[in-house]
Amino acid sequence: MLPQNPTAIPALEQKAAAADLSGVDAEGSFHGYASLFGIADLAGDTVMRGAFQRSIAARQPSGIRMLYQHDPAEPIGVWTEIREDGRGLFVRGRLMLDVGRAREVASLMRAGALDGLSIGFKTVRARADRQAGVRRLTEIDLWEISVVTFPMQPDARVSAVKADPNQPSSRLAARMRHAALSLNRRNPK
Repeated sequence: MLPQNPTAIPALEQKAAAADLSGVDAEGSFHGYASLFGIADLAGDTVMRGAFQRSIAARQPSGIRMLYQHDPAEPIGVWTEIREDGRGLFVRGRLMLDVGRAREVASLMRAGALDGLSIGFKTVRARADRQAGVRRLTEIDLWEISVVTFPMQPDARVSAVKADPNQPSSRLAARMRHAALSLNRRNPK
């Protein structure tokens, strides 16, 4: 159940996913996966398909914050699309480049120094699978998605990025091919 007072900030859990964000475009746009379904993270939690649906429907992308390192005092952009698909939680966002921290984040992304996405949430429903040693998250109240340094779920990656006019296109194309090959090897259909 979503909280009655949307301005009250509860104690949130956090889960991070690695992402190749080096190709953030000149407008600060990028996209990828903030969480993958059915894959245990380093803390032993597995997010199940459908876990985000109620929260996304209630909040919409405009109600889910883009933060830097989960710091509520560091909003850096907006999410323009957040949806579940067959793989996980797909996100598309835009850094607000007139904000100093967002310019720094864009620069760090382009250099490959910052490559993680992380969700900040409250668990609504979960069940422990003692045999597998994991907690299966079946409903999540999603509050924010952050760009972070250290990801908790290393297998989630950005699927594609727009070209930055300051980067040679062949370098970006090579990165995108490498990311796609890595994804296909890890997640065969």
